[in-house]
Amino acid sequence: MSLSDPIADMLTRIRNAQRVALPSVTMPSSTQKEAIARVLQDEGYIAGFQVADAGNNKRELSIELKYFEGRPVIDEIRRVSRSGLRIYRGKDSLPKIQGGLGIAIVSTPAGVMSDRDARAGGHGGEVLCIVS
Repeated sequence: MSLSDPIADMLTRIRNAQRVALPSVTMPSSTQKEAIARVLQDEGYIAGFQVADAGNNKRELSIELKYFEGRPVIDEIRRVSRSGLRIYRGKDSLPKIQGGLGIAIVSTPAGVMSDRDARAGGHGGEVLCIVS
């Protein structure tokens, strides 16, 4: 089955798993999904992730979700740039989420990173999603 927007599918799987308090969620893997998971782990929104071989030359991404006092650490995770409307921002116009309490995940020429890292490195790019 092909997906028209695999990143939106990833974010929806995370959202749905947290609504029913699952400890982890599994999905098909890709390089960009792994990069997004790495940013989420570095920023403290997920406990960890791992990539496993699922056979037939396919890989599977397993994300270990993080909870604090019974509530999910991720309050909101939403796709910004999508297939029908790509959103690009320069380094000076990257969004600040909740006054800096949340992050925007940005795909830059230097790789996928948080908005803070992109600003510090002087990179702009495609705003993939926001997390708070």
